[in-house]
Amino acid sequence: MSFLRTNGAMLNDLYQITMSYAYWKNGMANHESVFHLFYRKAPFKGSFSIFSGLDRVIELVENFKFDEGDIDWLRHLNGNDEKPLFEEGFLSFLSDFKLEVDLDSLAEGTVAFPNTPMVRVKGNIIACQLLETPLLNLVNFDTLATTKAVRICLAAKSSEVFELGLRRAQTPEAGMRASRAAWIAGCAGTSNILAAKTYGIPPQGTHAHSWVMSHADELDAFLKYGLAMPGNCVLLVDTYDTEEGVKKAIVAGREIEEKGGKLTGIRLDSGNLLELSKISRKLLNTAGFKHTKIIASNDLDEYAIEDLKAKGARIDIYGVGTRLVTAYDQPALGGVYKLAAIRAKTDDEWDYKLKLSNDPIKVSNPGVQQVRRYSLNGVFISDVIYNEEGPQSDVAVNLKTGLSEILDGEFVDLLQPVFRQSQLVYEIPELSETREYCRAQLTSLRRELKATIFPDNYKVLLDDELYRIKVDLLNTLRV
Repeated sequence: MSFLRTNGAMLNDLYQITMSYAYWKNGMANHESVFHLFYRKAPFKGSFSIFSGLDRVIELVENFKFDEGDIDWLRHLNGNDEKPLFEEGFLSFLSDFKLEVDLDSLAEGTVAFPNTPMVRVKGNIIACQLLETPLLNLVNFDTLATTKAVRICLAAKSSEVFELGLRRAQTPEAGMRASRAAWIAGCAGTSNILAAKTYGIPPQGTHAHSWVMSHADELDAFLKYGLAMPGNCVLLVDTYDTEEGVKKAIVAGREIEEKGGKLTGIRLDSGNLLELSKISRKLLNTAGFKHTKIIASNDLDEYAIEDLKAKGARIDIYGVGTRLVTAYDQPALGGVYKLAAIRAKTDDEWDYKLKLSNDPIKVSNPGVQQVRRYSLNGVFISDVIYNEEGPQSDVAVNLKTGLSEILDGEFVDLLQPVFRQSQLVYEIPELSETREYCRAQLTSLRRELKATIFPDNYKVLLDDELYRIKVDLLNTLRV
């Protein structure tokens, strides 16, 4: 059973509980609020991310509660004065606490840009506050891993990518989530058989060096493996000398195919993959094994794959492990969760909020935000953040240049209702549908935005009415 079904409320930071106590103590428990989850800077020096993790968000909200053991543990916490940190009235409040929020979200697989909300939560201030840490925990890694996998698949172009990273993942949970993320992103299979079983991903794999080393002779190892697995014969050829290994794989392949099997592929896992792939392809083709695919692995990522492709490597399938499942060159997305509006009663006017900072990138946006994506001929051209519960304009301000633009063209609002008063109203798609949706999103993204290095910037705009609210708040707060 997932820990989110039993311990989701306690997957939290202590300060979320202490703030909740302070809200309760000061009569603010029923104040209505709006928070947005977003990130400030695209990961991996790219221009975008791929939103992921909504399935876990749904599981969290559906099962969010404090059980008797949680309350008892909190009861025994003391402050610096050695007195109980929380009074019994608050613990009783938490014991009876029922999460009642409206949650809107991007669909999984959606291209998301910096500073645009990926998740919006509306509800009483304590409910929204208690969701901050677990939401960020669930969304940050999945979004990061899916984005990394997309970048790898884009670099591979028409070549397939297999995800092979379970043994290098930080935890079993991380390995499972990375395999799921890789499948959404477009990888063709995974070595992780639990993920294959759970998510319906094609399992992929061959033998390890230990298989070859456990035999007296490499050729004998290849023959025995191929005859044992005639319908799934991929031979790892670099245990000793790679070129000689390919030649022995060809000898073994002839006998295997004479007996009804097939030499499906060979795998290169070390050395100069560029040159070895060219040598291997020539040897295989000359021997009549044009159908045998060349699979390459060994600390590959989007940069290595792009370089190999550019230099003419003869690789059909890329096996990517460590650098995908660990998001190797950027271990955190840096998603944040900020208050944007609050009011004492539902009928009151919203009191809009933003966070100030000496660092302009950390100044947040106010309002009950929605994201409107504009397209032209099926290609994304801009995202506009607007206030869903206020007046809207046909003019928007570019957040990077400060210039105004007139809005025109086809558009769609991206944040979709998922929960209303914590009742699920969202139809969860099959993972295969999410995978296809992600592919379609990437098709609608300009090629220059998908560049591995030095991508173009995408226009994120602030609705003119919301921009005026923000400017007024800035002027007030900076006095």
